[in-house]
Amino acid sequence: MAKGDDAIRRKKNKVNRKKLQKETSNVSARVASIIAAKKSRLSGKRRTCQGMCFSLPTPEDPFNDRYGKMDNRRKETKKLVPSQADSRVSINRDSVQLTKGAPGCNHAKAERQEQKMVKVTNLENEQTISQTIKNVGQKTSVKQGKAKIHLIGKNGAIGAQQGQALENSDCPSKFLILCLNSIQNVLWHDGIFSGEEDKPLFADAWGVEFWKCYSVGKDILETSGACSTMEQIAWMVSTAADSIARKEKEGLSVTGPFLLYLVPSQETATKVQSVCKPLKALGIHAVSLHSGASLDHQIQGLKYCEPEFLVSTPERLLELVSLKAIDTSGVSLLVVDGLESLFKGGNLDIIKSIRQAISANPQTLVFNDCLNYMSVPVVQNLLQGSICRLSLNDSISSQSACIIQSVQVCALEDEKLLQGIQILDQVCGNELGSQLFKVLFVVGKESDFHKLVAATMSKGYFMKANSIWSTSGVKNSKTGPAVFVIDMEHINTYDLGKFEVVIICDFGPSIDYYIDILTRMARCTVNGKLHSFFTIEDAHMAGPLIEILEQCGQAVPEPLRKLCHSSQSMLEH
Repeated sequence: MAKGDDAIRRKKNKVNRKKLQKETSNVSARVASIIAAKKSRLSGKRRTCQGMCFSLPTPEDPFNDRYGKMDNRRKETKKLVPSQADSRVSINRDSVQLTKGAPGCNHAKAERQEQKMVKVTNLENEQTISQTIKNVGQKTSVKQGKAKIHLIGKNGAIGAQQGQALENSDCPSKFLILCLNSIQNVLWHDGIFSGEEDKPLFADAWGVEFWKCYSVGKDILETSGACSTMEQIAWMVSTAADSIARKEKEGLSVTGPFLLYLVPSQETATKVQSVCKPLKALGIHAVSLHSGASLDHQIQGLKYCEPEFLVSTPERLLELVSLKAIDTSGVSLLVVDGLESLFKGGNLDIIKSIRQAISANPQTLVFNDCLNYMSVPVVQNLLQGSICRLSLNDSISSQSACIIQSVQVCALEDEKLLQGIQILDQVCGNELGSQLFKVLFVVGKESDFHKLVAATMSKGYFMKANSIWSTSGVKNSKTGPAVFVIDMEHINTYDLGKFEVVIICDFGPSIDYYIDILTRMARCTVNGKLHSFFTIEDAHMAGPLIEILEQCGQAVPEPLRKLCHSSQSMLEH
């Protein structure tokens, strides 16, 4: 009996199923899914999406039921970073715009990318950067406010008042991080970056300290004892670029150079220029001026550009300013790098002239690598008012920078107190009526304390004691300058950073007391003065004191050297 069509079809399907099972048993799940999809297509069962485009099945979706679509619940938002080849970040008062450099670009796509740039789309990454910077800057001694930056609307306008210092926040802005990353990528690619490859620039300890000092708005004295490094330059120029962006968002225009970077040589200017070069793609243009190029060529070049950053040697800049080729009156940030080389080259007077040509009151940063006390007047001319000290070096010379040490040798004990009162008259003579606690007397004997009180009260000084001796019963003046008195044993329990002048009458049992006072006093000024008095009883500490004075570049008085030699000869005999 002949078989019907249904029986033949069933038999054929049974053979195909056995064949399919045999083929898929020896292959992986991915290949089996591809074979299944091919069988489905050959049988005419094409899906709607496969009519226009074809998506390969995956092990998670072997029959392509999701049509190649991704799971939106597990999709991570990526942070948009423009490439330097075909994009440029330009700053205006409303938002950060991404403008395509090539003609005929898709403006709708660029607008969507612009909106993504100003939105906070990656909160976890921002919190990671903030926590990293907080961990790096835990050892800082600079205290600052923590006013947060609030984003208003989709453009993220910053509600800051014009004319004030840089806004403080928990961490640097995203644009500053973008500048640091751009510099790091370019310098690594060129092979001229000396930093660690796995350490990002935004986690640099010095950079975090600098940003905190800069945010306070005070002048900065860098006392590490060396010129700037690539990492330090990157943080300075990135912070300046971020300040320009903030000003333009507030509606202010930067017409002249914002940053003036004075360097001692052409080589240093080239190094700074190489760090600033990656910021050109972000709208920041830097110009390098030095004696390596002709003066006429630089004058013609400055006519056709308005740089935001100006890197120059002092002598060439003074020539251009005298010829009115460039206007530096509106500089907002002044950096003086390599003070020792400038001092040896005789450029200190030129720097003073350049500083006088700036009519504004720029925030100034000085890299003080010069230990000679002769350079202190120049630093005092550049840094006026309250300052922030910045240094990751704990050496005595670094911590005592710009503090003049004066040592006098006395024949008798009574002479120390009399000469100390004379110094007090010289310091406080022009400050009658001031109630600032700027002078500290360090005494070691109760008799000296009573003599000091009797001598100073008659001259109108206000006495204040923070020691084992009390000023109860003493009729203090209400108008005269304040003089703080403390004994040597309790010196470690008091904050010495606010005192500009310290007078040590009794040296103490060890040289460590002197070092402790020297490295803790005058933290917010460059006008610190430490006066101390020596007698024959302190001769055993003359040698260590001379070493400290020489290490700090201070003048060593000849009587102190003689006292040291006499004490050594006595020990030999």
